[in-house]
Amino acid sequence: MAIARSALDRDGQLPAPVRRRDGRSGTMTDAMAMIADGSRVYVSALMGTPTALVEAMAEEPDRWSNIETASDYLLEPLATFGSGTPFRHLSVQPSRATAGLPADRLRLVPARSSQFFRLFTNGGPLEVDVVLVQVSPPGPDGRFSLGALGGAAVELVRTAPLVIAEVNPAMPFVRGPVACERHEFDLLVEVEAHDLVCLPSPDAPTPPNAGPDPVAGAIAELVARLVSDGATIEYGIGGLPDAALAALAQHRHLGLHSGMLGDAAIDLIERGAMDGSAKTVDAGLHITSALVGTREAVRWLHGRDDVVVVASNYSHGIPTLATQDRFTAINSAVEVALDGSVNAEAVAGRVVSGPGGQPDFANAAWLSEGGRNIVVLPSTARSGAVSRIVAAIEPPAPVTVSRYLADYVVTENGVAELAGIDFEGRARRLTAVAHADHRSALGCR
Repeated sequence: MAIARSALDRDGQLPAPVRRRDGRSGTMTDAMAMIADGSRVYVSALMGTPTALVEAMAEEPDRWSNIETASDYLLEPLATFGSGTPFRHLSVQPSRATAGLPADRLRLVPARSSQFFRLFTNGGPLEVDVVLVQVSPPGPDGRFSLGALGGAAVELVRTAPLVIAEVNPAMPFVRGPVACERHEFDLLVEVEAHDLVCLPSPDAPTPPNAGPDPVAGAIAELVARLVSDGATIEYGIGGLPDAALAALAQHRHLGLHSGMLGDAAIDLIERGAMDGSAKTVDAGLHITSALVGTREAVRWLHGRDDVVVVASNYSHGIPTLATQDRFTAINSAVEVALDGSVNAEAVAGRVVSGPGGQPDFANAAWLSEGGRNIVVLPSTARSGAVSRIVAAIEPPAPVTVSRYLADYVVTENGVAELAGIDFEGRARRLTAVAHADHRSALGCR
């Protein structure tokens, strides 16, 4: 595959199509009949989940005796997860949505975002037979758009043996690599407009007496001091990265090149703090592989000319990211060890997430001129009973980002700058940002 020259260089980002597809319109019955028993069915995730197609599968369990769905990060359980169905699920990015599946119906495969396409494509170790996606109705140029989701989905549309699209009028039209010709689909099924899988609105009711989180606020203010004007931001899912972005409202000429675009970044764009003008690649464009936000964010995204939703090899690709000066990654963690290694996947031995793009972006920050890799976390968990700065990442917890990529670790107690620091120095600096109640237990003086 050629290296993309810009976010709008669709041919440079995407693999060659396996064939010209029929692109015919059909019914949900037609779609179900095309999925053979024994198939592995890739379901596009996040806000691009084709819920009507999956619900139709769940309503006809007797049609198949053995089906494996596959996905990366799901915001909600699939309809096929319900008990009494013949479906198993394969996840390369577990989430709360997959947590309720019993072990005999769930397979977890560790992978980072830049690997998803290579795993699922033809000849890959997790090769899929069918791809289910959700698209917008045709836009001004007649193309259908994957809209809120790019990533591996837009690559797999080109390479999978069978591609079925759910055409949802509520899906926003987005230009660029996610805009597809009719002949890139085998079957298009029009459905009634229905909401995308969205995050709760910031205006949703909050618990009584819920006020600002002082820990998140303190961490966000410290992060803001580490981010320079003109930096290009990547940020992960969660309250702490969102709080960190909110603290950047007074910055200027920030850029976005991230695995996600959510309400926190949208607010910076609307305020004028994030205009992309200082980016060394894709100046003036906000680059993401997925919208992860509220219904308000969906409405905001539709038809914009300054947002480009891209394939995973571009959003997470080292060749692109390495040429983006001042690339600044902001991601959360479960725990950080005294050597600088990060666990962002498991709590008390229980898998709660996957590595996602965090390893990709940590690598990229080191290769970028003036780049920074910032890991944020509260110093404690369980109401202060557990330190999140730990002596070591203890198995079975995984190391999500290795100690070789350690750069900045931020808790409410301060900033530990770790680049170029030996083990003893790292241990001292990380102990200093741990909670005072746990510092003696870390064994560092």
